[in-house]
Amino acid sequence: MNYKTKLKIERWKKGPFVAYTILAVTGFMFLLQEILGGSTNQWVLVQLGAKVNQLIVLGEWYRLITPMFLHIGLTHILFNALIIYFLGIQLESVFGHWRFFALYFISGIVGNATSFAFNPSVSAGASTAIFGLFGSTLVLVKLFPGHPQIKAMAKNFTLLIVLNLVFGLFSPGIDMAGHIGGLAGGYLAAFALSTPRAWRTTKKQQLTYGLALIGVVALLIIIGYSRFIPVLNLFS
Repeated sequence: MNYKTKLKIERWKKGPFVAYTILAVTGFMFLLQEILGGSTNQWVLVQLGAKVNQLIVLGEWYRLITPMFLHIGLTHILFNALIIYFLGIQLESVFGHWRFFALYFISGIVGNATSFAFNPSVSAGASTAIFGLFGSTLVLVKLFPGHPQIKAMAKNFTLLIVLNLVFGLFSPGIDMAGHIGGLAGGYLAAFALSTPRAWRTTKKQQLTYGLALIGVVALLIIIGYSRFIPVLNLFS
C-alpha cells in the first residue's frame, strides 16, 4: 500500500464516515423506492420495511430498524438528510464513530418501538433517529458543564426541538410518538454511551441509564403487543 493510499484511509477514519455512510444508504434506499414505484407508494414502503404494527407482532422485528432508511417524498428525505449532515458530523466528532453509530440506531429503535406502542399507522423516516440526535445535545451540556460551544449548540437545538414538536402537533401524518420516543431514546443513550472525553460521567451512571433504556424498550414492545394481538385475534 503506497503512502497516498494510506493517507486517504487515515483521513477517512478521522472524518465523519458513519454519518456519510448513513446518508449514502438512505439515499440508495430512496432511489430504490422510486424505481419500485415511488416513495409515497404504500406497497413499496411496506415491502422495503416500513413500520407496520401487525407485521411486527407477527415476528418481523426488523421493522423497528428499517423505517430509519425509508422516506415518504422528496421533501421528507431532503430535510432529514440536511439534519444528518450538519448535526451528525458535529456529534460524530464528539461521541466518536462507534458511539455515534450506536446513538443513531438506538434512538431510531426506541422511536420506532414507541410508534409501535402508540401509533397504529404505517410509518417511515429517519426522524426517530434524528430526534435522538437532538436529545443527545441536551446531555452534552451535562457531560461538559460550562463548555461555551456545547452550551450554545444545546440552546439552539432546544429551540429546534420545541419548534419541531409544536409543528408536529398541528401537522397531519406526523408520527409524534416516534419523534418523542426517539428524543427520549437519544437522551438515555447519550448518557449510557457517554463520550471519550466527558468531563463528568461515571460507569455507574452509564450502567443506570443503559438499564433504563433496556427497560423502556421492553415496556414499549409489551404495550405494542398488548394493543395489537387482540386485533389480530379478531381476524384469526
